[in-house]
Amino acid sequence: MKLLITGFDPFGGEKVNPAWEAVNGLPENIDGMEIVKVQIPTVFKKSYEKLFENIDKEKPDFVLCVGQAGGRYDMTVERVAINMDDGRIPDNDGYQPVDTPIFEDGENAYFSNLPIKAMVEEMKKAEIPASVSNSAGTYVCNHIMYSLLYYINKNNLNIKGGFVHVPYITQQVMDKKETPFMELKTITRALETAIKAIKNYETDIKTAGGKEH
Repeated sequence: MKLLITGFDPFGGEKVNPAWEAVNGLPENIDGMEIVKVQIPTVFKKSYEKLFENIDKEKPDFVLCVGQAGGRYDMTVERVAINMDDGRIPDNDGYQPVDTPIFEDGENAYFSNLPIKAMVEEMKKAEIPASVSNSAGTYVCNHIMYSLLYYINKNNLNIKGGFVHVPYITQQVMDKKETPFMELKTITRALETAIKAIKNYETDIKTAGGKEH
């Protein structure tokens, strides 16, 4: 079995992106599953072009995209991606779409077909804060998650795919007082734990994971 995992390059003036740093720190093999790591640009269209290219090349069984959600304190496994780009700020190429569909022929939304609740529960068992998220935003993270699920759907691919958001790491919050963060090594361990759940749970577990807000 093979899992393709992506992380974004540094955004704006940041020197690092914890998504890629954590992905890059993963072993090449997890519980007998080959791990293929790909860095993708924090740019709307270019991100999915590189993703699709690598899916076609590697033919993985699973795809997990990883991005940063600064301000969140835990690992958040995304449930759904929506067909909308609405950038509060420009991407790394200076492009800032507003109220723009990602794919005109796509569904309004696609749901992850990974065992998202099992991933969360396994991370919690490893004493790592984690939860299900019901909004991947409307920036490049949602863009890549939607694009992944669109590509799987449109091409009838036998692939399970989804997205995980990670918090800031220590060096990013030195001048951000009272901002949540997580150690990089913990994020990498969390991703490894989530990948083991992806491999071991053919179907998701039935447990409450919703939120009131």
